[in-house]
Amino acid sequence: MGNTPVGHEVPYHSQWESAALVPDLLSGRVKAEDDPLWHLSGAEDPAEYAFWSWRVCGMACLRMALEHWGFETPGLVTLAREFLDAGAYVRRADGVDGLIYAPFAEHAAKRWDIETEVHGRLTVEEIPGFLDEGKLVMLSVHPSIREPDTVPPGRGGHLVLAVGQTPDHLIVHNPSGFPGVSQRSAEVPWEALPRFFAGRGVTLGIGGS
Repeated sequence: MGNTPVGHEVPYHSQWESAALVPDLLSGRVKAEDDPLWHLSGAEDPAEYAFWSWRVCGMACLRMALEHWGFETPGLVTLAREFLDAGAYVRRADGVDGLIYAPFAEHAAKRWDIETEVHGRLTVEEIPGFLDEGKLVMLSVHPSIREPDTVPPGRGGHLVLAVGQTPDHLIVHNPSGFPGVSQRSAEVPWEALPRFFAGRGVTLGIGGS
């Protein structure tokens, strides 16, 4: 796309506390409640951790952004409970609806005094401009973006954090990526991104960025 290289030094967090276990968790070889680091999430017990760990990609993205700007953040399940109370998640008998962008953005802005903007329609071509401005971008993508050579069955359903770019790639931190391959600073070719990208997201900034 001819974009100017940009790279923001953003810490990485998986949506599971044991990031190295992601391949085993996704394959079912290990259950989330058996993650030995579950307690770091703020969950009351392994069952609560297991419930939320599959649903907190947005909280992981927010936590990465906040730590980038120097904020101390609660654990991921603690964050999820807070945003549940704020209306960004809605509990159902069999799961959760969310992340719901508008209440998420409103609560995050008030809670940490950061700049948030919901983009119900966001094009691939608009993303570089936000990164150039110093913003980070939460993007709705299909979770199989962890393997960008694949053809996903659809778009959306998962959130990643765009943290940089090169002329050929978007650089993302993926909360459910594979260790050493597609977790931290994963390169997604620009031409591959539209296969996964649902055309919506949230920009996060601070201090005029």
